[in-house]
Amino acid sequence: MQNRQQIQRLTTQALLIVIIVLQDLIPMIGNLPLGPLSITTLPITVGVVAVVWGPREGMVVGGVWGLLTWVRAFVYPSSPLAPLIFTNPLISFVPRLLIGLVAGWVFIGLKKVVSPSLAACFAGLMGSVTNTVLVLGGIYLFANTPAVASAYHATTSNLATALLAVVTTNGLVEMLVTALVVPAIALPVVHALKKDQ
Repeated sequence: MQNRQQIQRLTTQALLIVIIVLQDLIPMIGNLPLGPLSITTLPITVGVVAVVWGPREGMVVGGVWGLLTWVRAFVYPSSPLAPLIFTNPLISFVPRLLIGLVAGWVFIGLKKVVSPSLAACFAGLMGSVTNTVLVLGGIYLFANTPAVASAYHATTSNLATALLAVVTTNGLVEMLVTALVVPAIALPVVHALKKDQ
């Protein structure tokens, strides 16, 4: 019985990793253009995994996304800015890895005191916040160069202001979307898995 559960868990992880790879590589799936904004949907997938299967699986899926982001920055950049930023694993890998950890533990902690839907909502929100703050903070700390600053229509001295503008536009929309979509997907999956057991 335990062997069957382990095989089922590994199969599930493999499918989730395939979903992350497809989201990252296929245009219009992992990044949705919304007017002047581009909404990253991959934190939703990592958040759903963290809520349904826990922080460890969330970290695995988030880590795969981070590793893919890092490798793509060298061989198949998603934008002209990617090689300047995402070749640093502290910006490309660590934030994605921590989305799953943060979302998973937020859900575990909050579901004891609030409804599962509210706990999943906050888990999605905090996973997205983790990604946004750590990526943009990493850009400011480790990639504050004239080339990066000019891509944000700023100088190195006012890059922080430009990155804060990204947080208040793109970041807030991503956080809201992730907070709403994670419970909408994760809770029915949790319910279905409980019925199967």
